[in-house]
Amino acid sequence: SADFILLGLLSRTNVHMFPMATIFLAFIAALSGNALLILVIQVDSSLHTPMYFFLRQLAFMDICQTLIIVPKMLADFLTPGNPISPAGCGAQVFLMLTMGVSECLLLAVMSYDRYIAICNPLQYPILMSRNVSFLLSAGVWMGALVNALIQTVFTLPLPYCGSKEIDHFFCEVPALLKLSCSDTSQYEAMVFVTGIVLLLIPSSIILASYAYILSAVLRMKSTKGQQKALVTCLSHLTVVVMFYGAGIFMYMRPGSYHSPEQDKIVSLFYTIVSPPLNPLIYSLRNRDVLRALRKLIGIFKVFQ
Repeated sequence: SADFILLGLLSRTNVHMFPMATIFLAFIAALSGNALLILVIQVDSSLHTPMYFFLRQLAFMDICQTLIIVPKMLADFLTPGNPISPAGCGAQVFLMLTMGVSECLLLAVMSYDRYIAICNPLQYPILMSRNVSFLLSAGVWMGALVNALIQTVFTLPLPYCGSKEIDHFFCEVPALLKLSCSDTSQYEAMVFVTGIVLLLIPSSIILASYAYILSAVLRMKSTKGQQKALVTCLSHLTVVVMFYGAGIFMYMRPGSYHSPEQDKIVSLFYTIVSPPLNPLIYSLRNRDVLRALRKLIGIFKVFQ
């Protein structure tokens, strides 16, 4: 079957340099920030705790997400109207869904981890033992892979009889459904139900965890401790609202309400904006990580 054509982020304008440069910088920031975080956690044994075990996976997901989208996107900026084969398109759908959904589930696991650490500190070593962490992590990846496989297998064989131009900067399920000339209402209903399971339930878990954490924090005696915890919670919640809000907006609205311009802007949040922000918000403002980073820089200086 014929190739698809990705119209890209700015399908109707010629001023490409500024957005291209911005996306390239976000790409470099996401790769270097997340790679540095993985290295620091790997090297420093004091960071071998469940929280950093999950953070390392979040960083890995962000690196993968950036690599799946941005290189092809930058190539399309340089030569608009680049074709993408059905197999390439399927790979993008499958890999992006795997990474996106695993991040949704992992953020919920991370909020549960913080809830236990702050609200049940004495039981933390039992409730978040090494085995429990591995099981939660395996559950996250299995859930994401199964969902991605089902959605990819359903989406790609749909008949695409008209234009093969996808008005988007990567192959994403809602954009492909718009191109299909068959009745996709049943499939859209399935995507909606999946959205409830993979977006609404995890985001509810996160909001509940942070509500408990905040109530525990407000009972603290130290004002400094309160402020620190509040700033941390708020920065985490900012990421959560941005990430899940964008996902819910994309996958839980009826197809007739989708406009390509809106979809592209919303997709930018979880593909381009979130990956460079996560290492900053979750870790590089964290005392333990900064201490480990200084130690690592010290080791490099010794070898020079």
